[in-house]
Amino acid sequence: MINAQQWLALCSNQISLQTFVKPILKITFMAFSLIKEKPFTRKWFFSYSLIILGSFILAAGFVLFITPYKIVPGGVYGISIVLHYMFNTPVGLVALCFDIPLTLIGMKFLGPRFGFKTVLGFSLTALFTDSLTYLWGFQPLVVGDALLSSIFGGVLAGVGLGLIFKSKATSGGSDIVAMIISKYTRLPLGMLMIYVDSVIVLVGLVVFRDWKIPLYSWIVIFITGKVIDVVLQGVSYDKSLFIISDKHEEIRDKILNNLDRGGTYIDGHGMYNMADKRIIFTVVSRRELALLEEYIHDIDPKAFLTVTDATEILGEGFGSLKEKVTS
Repeated sequence: MINAQQWLALCSNQISLQTFVKPILKITFMAFSLIKEKPFTRKWFFSYSLIILGSFILAAGFVLFITPYKIVPGGVYGISIVLHYMFNTPVGLVALCFDIPLTLIGMKFLGPRFGFKTVLGFSLTALFTDSLTYLWGFQPLVVGDALLSSIFGGVLAGVGLGLIFKSKATSGGSDIVAMIISKYTRLPLGMLMIYVDSVIVLVGLVVFRDWKIPLYSWIVIFITGKVIDVVLQGVSYDKSLFIISDKHEEIRDKILNNLDRGGTYIDGHGMYNMADKRIIFTVVSRRELALLEEYIHDIDPKAFLTVTDATEILGEGFGSLKEKVTS
């Protein structure tokens, strides 16, 4: 296997050392100019601790679960895993060689939105990936079970990326390609990211000639996205309600006095008879929802309710918006 020193020597045969180092210095210089947090404060330490921990967890997901089974989870690491099995190159270092030019291209087309945290995040992920590979090798943690490895690889990747995103950093990599395409085509960014990752997954299919590879890879991509949402938003069982009832005053008293919750009146008109309606909007817990539904049924069986999951609620009686923004 090619080690880091040999890989750098290989790169320097194609381009001079100055050409290779200058982009890194340029990114670092531009990135430091974007730092808004005051160094060495509690918030600063917390933010950078999330990046370090997230990068390590993400790298562990690649080394212990994803790479040994040739799973291609999209992004630059999907490409790096394919190249590793084709040319026996280091996964982390190859990913870094992709991240640096992609970040420079992103700065050119999208502006200097990629701060030092992003540079630190993809650099540490590459370092941890190759270090863990050196210490652990290419033996999967779960031998002979690619499905279980796909699940836990996706969980670790989601937790790692979620922590990095929580620190206000981005993952860089192939996401930049999607951002550039979105800028010039006006297509939704989320859809383009799926397309880019799917193309990389199909490259793995062509190279490895195994239909199981893209199937496991899409499992990893799906679970990663879901876990990122959980890390960023938390697990919430709260419900938001729109209530239309002629007994809105009684329902209001129940919400305010018995459930100790607030709400908002919205004035509306019925579409059929154009009658004036008072709509109650409120947010309650899952237990309180059951109590409120039973009460509404008792006083107005014809009431109309719309109940939706509230993935995140910030404000009085729930989470603090200030703490989330400043943490």
